[in-house]
Amino acid sequence: MLTVGTASAAPGQRARGVIPVTQLSAGHALDIPVIVINGSQPGPCVWVDAVIHGDEPEGTLCCHLVDAELDPATMRGSVVLVPVLNVPAYEAASRGNPLDTFSYDLNRIYPGKADGYLTERLAYAHSQWLRQVATYEISIHSGGAHSYLSETIFATTDDQAIELAQAMGQGWELILKSFLPKGSPPAVMHEAGKQGITVELGGRSATSPADFYRCGRKLADGVLNVLRHYRIIDGAPTYAPRWLTGVQHALLAPISGLFLAEPRIKFQTPMKKGDRIARIVDAYGDLLAELTAPVDGMIFGLRALPNVQTGDWCCFYAEIQGELAKV
Repeated sequence: MLTVGTASAAPGQRARGVIPVTQLSAGHALDIPVIVINGSQPGPCVWVDAVIHGDEPEGTLCCHLVDAELDPATMRGSVVLVPVLNVPAYEAASRGNPLDTFSYDLNRIYPGKADGYLTERLAYAHSQWLRQVATYEISIHSGGAHSYLSETIFATTDDQAIELAQAMGQGWELILKSFLPKGSPPAVMHEAGKQGITVELGGRSATSPADFYRCGRKLADGVLNVLRHYRIIDGAPTYAPRWLTGVQHALLAPISGLFLAEPRIKFQTPMKKGDRIARIVDAYGDLLAELTAPVDGMIFGLRALPNVQTGDWCCFYAEIQGELAKV
């Protein structure tokens, strides 16, 4: 049997259940939904976490698509899908848990605390099962309510973490360095001597029906490719033709106004230091500031909400430091 929370699946079976957290003030439970798919033969466990931030539901669709395409009777190993991790944030369509002022961002407080603030308790309940069950973990993120992020992976420089990242397959060519993960589910895996990665795709400017499905499908195809790579399911995995690596720069708004990205700008396309990324103008259309490339590299995430305040996030920029060989 493979058990996560209240979900227990015998070999060759699947089960749905929850990871119990606590009871809320109106008397109903705060639980984390979970799907356990237990292969008929032994093997590793790939665990997928979605909606760590409540305004990033691309991973939920990914989990639904992956669940629909797996047959546990033919699997070697198991898959655990958490389609909605941060339930209160998801219900409010907000980045963090609106019920918790003190530990708002779930992705900064792992492994949580059994006797901590509400969201810390949610992180703790989740991390106990994650640490115990998972061999590999994939945290799915997007640009959420204010931005769009292209296909990007964050991984440590450990060879096994790089292998997991490369296993996402075609279209996932940008693998940025996460030297020492902290406060996140991949950090829990790292501390347990296992591997976890963060993948980014989607956000505000890609929530039309076609675009949202495209993101969910691309994420699901990546997860299924990981399962083929580790021989959990049958089929030949595919890989990107190359992998670029480097570090990220977060570019923030120097002033408030209307954020206008260059209309011809393209994601993950080489730029030179000093190339203009965007303008910020005032209510009259007069130029207030420009955002430019800080170094040679490429954009992988860009603000989609034009309204901007001083200090708001505007752009994720990748400083490319080389290519990775296949592990």
